[in-house]
Amino acid sequence: MRVDDRNFKASRPQTTYYPHDDYVSSLTPLPPSDASTSGFSKQWVSTGGTTLAVTDLRRGVLVKSEDQEEELLSSVFVGGLGKRGTSRGEKVIVGTAGGILTLWERGVWDDQDERIILDTNEGGESVDCLTLLPKGLTSKPTIAAGMGNGLIALVEIGQNHIVDVLRHDDLEGVIGLGFDHGGRMISAGGQTVKVWTEKTWVDTEDDEDEEESGATKRALSGSDSDDDDSDDSDDASEDSEEEEKERKRRKKRKRGSKGLQVTAGATNMFKGLD
Repeated sequence: MRVDDRNFKASRPQTTYYPHDDYVSSLTPLPPSDASTSGFSKQWVSTGGTTLAVTDLRRGVLVKSEDQEEELLSSVFVGGLGKRGTSRGEKVIVGTAGGILTLWERGVWDDQDERIILDTNEGGESVDCLTLLPKGLTSKPTIAAGMGNGLIALVEIGQNHIVDVLRHDDLEGVIGLGFDHGGRMISAGGQTVKVWTEKTWVDTEDDEDEEESGATKRALSGSDSDDDDSDDSDDASEDSEEEEKERKRRKKRKRGSKGLQVTAGATNMFKGLD
């Protein structure tokens, strides 16, 4: 890790830290503590190889975790959780190469204290990126986890369960997640970038209206004269082919999300836009 001068006047970094033996896979700043006099963050969590470390801008590497025996790939800070016992209600969530989220209590960095299994398949899909959902989208702290199989898992922290699963791509993994100022989620992976809007009851009603409209049109087309039977037959054949292709695509998506267990009763929170 290198800390450069803000004006980049020198060709060398001001400070260099070595928290990991392997490459650094993620950096997550820690909010200033209650004892901070400046109000600025001066510490961050990093992951690299199979360890997690906390580094201070002034004092260097403060602590390094035990070997987790699994590769740590991504991290995100979550605050506003319930305070129980010695818990401060603040955690760092870390995604692993085996499809697992590990939860780390702030201030207790030697080892993880909880685990959330996202992918139950053997080997698991990697959790390559994490981001926190903005306040207002959900009533409880929730994160989005981008995975190597193209899925995005929305996970409620506290209850520690998956509330929704979205599909970014059928083939490419999700390598980037974020939110814009309007609360829309943006996912990236492969050659695709998707923007997601919050799915509301209005979207559901619009979908139902479109289905009813489509059914009405099909009913009206069935009352045409016999002269149009040939054209109708051709159209029906094309529709049948399209429906078959769509059915295969849905079947493929279903297989890809088999290892993710969504909580019963959960509904889609986002509707994807290409």
